Amino acid sequence: MSGQLTNQLCNASTLTPKTTSSQHPKPALSHTKRVTRTVRVHALASKTNARELIRSGTVRTVRPSEAGAVIGDEGFVLLDIRPVWEREKARVTGSVHVPLFVEDKDNGVLTLIKKWVHFGYIGLWTGQYFTTLNPDFLEKVEENVPDKTTKLLVACGEGLRSLMATTKLYEGGYKKLGWLEGGFNRSKVGDFVAIEGSEKLEYATIGGVSYIFLQLLILLRVVT
Repeated sequence: MSGQLTNQLCNASTLTPKTTSSQHPKPALSHTKRVTRTVRVHALASKTNARELIRSGTVRTVRPSEAGAVIGDEGFVLLDIRPVWEREKARVTGSVHVPLFVEDKDNGVLTLIKKWVHFGYIGLWTGQYFTTLNPDFLEKVEENVPDKTTKLLVACGEGLRSLMATTKLYEGGYKKLGWLEGGFNRSKVGDFVAIEGSEKLEYATIGGVSYIFLQLLILLRVVT
């Protein structure tokens, strides 16, 4: 029954309505609305999707174990988009740094409430600050890497923020992009030629109470 109703509606939409002197033509506004909806659908459909870029191969997936060869042999430039406090702990020597997220320093009442909630649920355990998108991200990348034909391997701690960054970079004109799958957290000693900082690269994202637990686990491994 529902199928028949659908067919009838489809057929009805293709017929030109008969008009007589007693009938009033439909106002042009209804046609305008249909056109507007169509345009909006196309606009949404054309919006870049990070997962689709990966699935289609437009953005190349690179495992941490492959990163060294991709950088050394294929000429990719490593773009580290982590916030400053993560990069300070550990970083790949020679990598370009432009954070996708920066600390939110707004002290308005609503933001302060959000910061308080964030600290209680996330910041206390992970040591992460309350952040906001860096409005100058693309501009800063262009300053550091002006040639948009450069091969960029985009990386963060876990791979989620860098996935987001690839979309912004692709829309900004960078078409030769790689994405570090799983981020630095899945890297191991030897994946990159040289590391700087006081921590291991795979632990740089961890902070707060979680970092204390991590140190205890490492200590227990050594003792046992």
